[in-house]
Amino acid sequence: MSVKTVAVIGCGIGRSHIVEGYLPHPDKFRVEALCDLNEERLNEVGDEFGIEKRTTSFKELIADETIEIIDICTPPGIHLEQVLDALASGKHVICEKPLTGSLKGVDRIIEAEKHVKGVLMPIFQYRYGDGIEKAKRIIEAGIAGKPYVGSVETFWLRTPEYYAVPWRGKWETELGGVLVTHALHLHDMMLHLLGPVSKVFGRVATRVNDIEVEDCASASLLMQNGAFVSLSCTLGSQEQISRLRLHFENVTFESSHEPYAPGKDPWKIIAANAAVQARIDEVIGDWQPVAPRFTTQMAHFHAFLSGRGPLPVTTKDARQALELVTAIYQSADTGQEISLPIGPESPKYANWRANTR
Repeated sequence: MSVKTVAVIGCGIGRSHIVEGYLPHPDKFRVEALCDLNEERLNEVGDEFGIEKRTTSFKELIADETIEIIDICTPPGIHLEQVLDALASGKHVICEKPLTGSLKGVDRIIEAEKHVKGVLMPIFQYRYGDGIEKAKRIIEAGIAGKPYVGSVETFWLRTPEYYAVPWRGKWETELGGVLVTHALHLHDMMLHLLGPVSKVFGRVATRVNDIEVEDCASASLLMQNGAFVSLSCTLGSQEQISRLRLHFENVTFESSHEPYAPGKDPWKIIAANAAVQARIDEVIGDWQPVAPRFTTQMAHFHAFLSGRGPLPVTTKDARQALELVTAIYQSADTGQEISLPIGPESPKYANWRANTR
């Protein structure tokens, strides 16, 4: 099992990738280089972790033959260009969310992946942790039964100080608001457990901060499996929580409320009766603890690169999450229910800001 060399591009959230994703796996990854335009932050993180190779040049690292993986943690507005350039250089690529700012951009990446030797893994670290993975196992075992209704709540707080960072709160550089930068995590968790969406009606508004993008949103979904799901999110909650509550024929699941790690236990797993509980106990009775967030996602990525498992998150997964964003924006603009899938015929396919009225 070989150690993979990594260059982390962007030392903000990139630091969390190092702490949670790479340091727990010294037998799997070695962070060989750092890149950041802020040289003070670059040197702080480099000194903290003893990473000697430091640069402000992204192109320098994608040309470096000693680097196998480019981990992109830059502001969202430049993700698309950097992903395409890194893939073209022959590297494997990890990219923070949002992968890009339109379905057209995602489809460009999917097409590019067909012609390169490297693979892309988008980041959806909230999929990992004991709670969500137990729920996933129970659902996939067929124990939960027919899905009925679900609710997904992203109730976080962002103040004007948060938006003092120049790229935040702007369409051009952040690519969207609460739907794109914050609630995308919880919405991906819902899609991971319930599957694809069929129809969407949504509303968005900017009510909390003086910014360009939305900071409040709600949506009503019809899933392909027939379930109804309600989404609600705000960046104006005085108590920060993340919560999924999913009601099936035989089981109700409710996530932990920890805002930035809702995949962790404790989850409520409420069986309809003793017989269902016995089946649940049989399926998860041998449970071994799962590290949350980046720690497990990166471990699964290394397993994939070593030929020992599937790619944990794919570009198509990222497209599914961004397709939901696109549908909510289009519904909010038009006041109409939007059917999925969404392709080039949509006025929002290439640009979420396009006026559809």
